[in-house]
Amino acid sequence: MATNEITDPTAAPPAAPQPPRQRGLLPLLLVANSAMMAVYMGVGSVLLPTQIAAIAPDDKVAVLGLIGGISAIFATAFNPIAGALSDRTGRRNPWILGGAVASLAGLAFLGSVTTALLVGIGWCLIQATMNVYQAAVTAVVPDRIPAVRRGTASALVGLGLPIGGTVGVLVASQTVDHLRTGYLVFGAIVSAAALLLTLFCRDLPRTAPTTDRAPAPDGEPEPEPAVTARRKGAGMAAFLSSLSHHDFRWAFIGRALMVLGYFSVVGYQLYILDDHITLPAGLSPASAMAALTPVSMVAMAVSTVVGGLLSDRWNRRKVFVGVSAALAGLVMVVPVVSPTWTGMLVFSALNGLAFGCFMAVDTALVTLVLPRAEDAARDMGVLNVANAGPQIIAPFVASAIVTGLGGYTPLFLAGGALSLIGALAILPIRSVR
Repeated sequence: MATNEITDPTAAPPAAPQPPRQRGLLPLLLVANSAMMAVYMGVGSVLLPTQIAAIAPDDKVAVLGLIGGISAIFATAFNPIAGALSDRTGRRNPWILGGAVASLAGLAFLGSVTTALLVGIGWCLIQATMNVYQAAVTAVVPDRIPAVRRGTASALVGLGLPIGGTVGVLVASQTVDHLRTGYLVFGAIVSAAALLLTLFCRDLPRTAPTTDRAPAPDGEPEPEPAVTARRKGAGMAAFLSSLSHHDFRWAFIGRALMVLGYFSVVGYQLYILDDHITLPAGLSPASAMAALTPVSMVAMAVSTVVGGLLSDRWNRRKVFVGVSAALAGLVMVVPVVSPTWTGMLVFSALNGLAFGCFMAVDTALVTLVLPRAEDAARDMGVLNVANAGPQIIAPFVASAIVTGLGGYTPLFLAGGALSLIGALAILPIRSVR
């Protein structure tokens, strides 16, 4: 359309249009993330180790490590692939609902098998389908939340970990003697959450107009030929192209190291309580987990909300991420110095504080260093490789440390060292304070 207006070449470019606000989006995202974490924590930390211990009691550490490592390969592969497909279709809801229903089928299968091989196959299927669900759910925040509210939004959504983790472990501890029922309950939880989100929050049209393109790292608009060339990329090179972006790459490294340190220990918590910690008389490892989890998750909830809100108010992300990662590394010493029930209570509270703040603010940080807005789901899927990828390594490394170095003390020390190095990896990020 012709116009008589004169364009000022020095004027700032128009702000990218913000998506229309949807009522109830953040609470429904909280429910969706809580359901996801309930599955990961309840099944992965309680039901699966219990099932493996019943099938292979003498080799439970090695078998859990093998199954956990192989299944994490599926998680690592399916997350960015599903994210890229979700970007291409421009829709999130079909992937959210489809991933949840497929996970229900996988959990039903897992509850019906009685051999280590079939348990491994079932858990691989669940990791794959849950990461289809996760990739689409994770992309909703950069899709629909303004940048200035990312810390608050990430904090609220981040409450899914303490809420879902607590519910998951409590449900699992109540159904640990009836594994088939427990698995079906978790399948129903994630399916119901997906149904709620997709029914009440419709998909928004996703377009990538040239005026709404994210700037290149040096602050200049990315040339059109570069855009075209990027979109012609295929395979893993396309999925991983975001790692050529300096700040995104360092955020990826920091997340990967933190998650590796955390899951090297948390993945074996049931066995740690059974074999390393002196529990009060009459307290079983599963019951101990049910008692410890609320302690950790309440602390995590507090630090998630406080960290997210303060990072928005002060417009600073790196200090929160770095300090919380360092704290997560230091508290690993507590169960080494005091391998008692009291020591585990202290460890759980401090570890919850550290991990909650880290995940909330680090997620906000990452959404601010995404290379391109129109590739948000794909690039968040690449970031989720930093969540799932270390879980490939963690079970193998943890199993080797426990069996080769004689117990869980070296495991705590290795996990702490990894988290401390992860804190240092935040320092090179330049575009976010």
